[in-house]
Amino acid sequence: MNVSPLRSLRYRSLCGAAVVWLVSGCQSTPAVSMETLNSAALLHESMGELTSTMVYDIFSPPQASRVYSYASIASYEALRQGDTTWVSLAGQTRNMPPVPAPDRTKEYSWALAGVRAFLTVSHQLTFSRERMDSVRMVISRRYEQALPADVYARSIAYGDTIATHVLAWAGSDGFKQSRGMPKFSITKQAGRWIPTPPAYMDAVEPNWGTIAPFAMDSGSQFRPSTAIPFDSAKGTAFYTQALEVYDTGKTLTDEQRAIASFWDCNPYVMNVQGHTMFATKKITPGGHWMGIAGIASRKANASLLQSADAYARTAMALADGFIAAWDEKYHSGVIRPESVINAYIDEKWMPLLQTPPFPEYPSGHSVISTSAAQVLTAIYGEGFAFADSTETPYGLPVRSFPSFEAAANEAAISRLYGGIHYRQAIEEGQRQGKLVGQHLLARIATKPGTTIATK
Repeated sequence: MNVSPLRSLRYRSLCGAAVVWLVSGCQSTPAVSMETLNSAALLHESMGELTSTMVYDIFSPPQASRVYSYASIASYEALRQGDTTWVSLAGQTRNMPPVPAPDRTKEYSWALAGVRAFLTVSHQLTFSRERMDSVRMVISRRYEQALPADVYARSIAYGDTIATHVLAWAGSDGFKQSRGMPKFSITKQAGRWIPTPPAYMDAVEPNWGTIAPFAMDSGSQFRPSTAIPFDSAKGTAFYTQALEVYDTGKTLTDEQRAIASFWDCNPYVMNVQGHTMFATKKITPGGHWMGIAGIASRKANASLLQSADAYARTAMALADGFIAAWDEKYHSGVIRPESVINAYIDEKWMPLLQTPPFPEYPSGHSVISTSAAQVLTAIYGEGFAFADSTETPYGLPVRSFPSFEAAANEAAISRLYGGIHYRQAIEEGQRQGKLVGQHLLARIATKPGTTIATK
């Protein structure tokens, strides 16, 4: 297992709520009604704990999307055994083999099997396994109190069988091989990405474009238009887009600042105090959209299986979006606005947001937000209004949106307000993300007519 690049640094944790929940849960496990056990409540709770654990571990955005995908797929595949009108993802996603069938002559709690599969995959793919193991133990106890012993044991075993199957399949996606591939080479070539302050970190996940996608044929299937060539001369296209970032940053309104902060989602924010450096932990962009998927599912009163479907397809859209974006980022290696502005416009200028440690083009947030919005719109419908409280655990207020598309558009333009992306990266990122999301919807089906009316 590779280690997160920031785990050795001092940090301030923003995940206290998760720890409190675990401690109280382990001390006493209150009885839960069968209605709750068979609803989506514990899956939503489990998703929240997975997100908290990955924030604690400082997962990179691409790596987090991979974990969300495999955990969510495992949950869906276990749950659909209780309603086989829902279609298996095997044979639809990349090289996924047929899922082991349960013993149809025996009784199962499909809810327990689904949540167990989710938590077991999460446990195996995160760094702080003891945290996920504690969550798994607490939630399992809730089912154990309500189910016959044989049904409980059989459901746990089947959930673990699905998890083992999915984890074996995950092992073929090239992730392990990418750990040994070369780092991104820093050169003196003008316009080429260079590390940025304050930590001057190495480029994150330079080989992520080689990871096998879930629906796409490859990371390069939906490449954006060629990035505007670097040119530091005034009046050129490249200089003009850098100047727009600079001018925008000097005239930001309070609303624009709020938008930039809300969609920051940078798990690598570093703080420097004297000789000490520590990280302020934040949710990843993918984590933000998985939170939105949960909010939408709750508002729609979606069933456990419907919620699992929403999580699985949203996660795959995010994962494929990151693969596509990262493939282009390290193909073009475009320099960040902060580096250009400091060198050619204003050496003292700083962006509102801290520049993430990887090449600029395209805007990854624009790609994955648009791809996720495509999937969520297909599931819950156009004009699905929601209040996004995903960032409240990290000190930010709720923002409301009239649709998933509106939220994705705001996420995209936030990168200009934050001073970390040029306009072309944003617009081309949105175009790429739309193609990624539409392709996934066209290729992967779970059940006809799964759009859920708001209740």
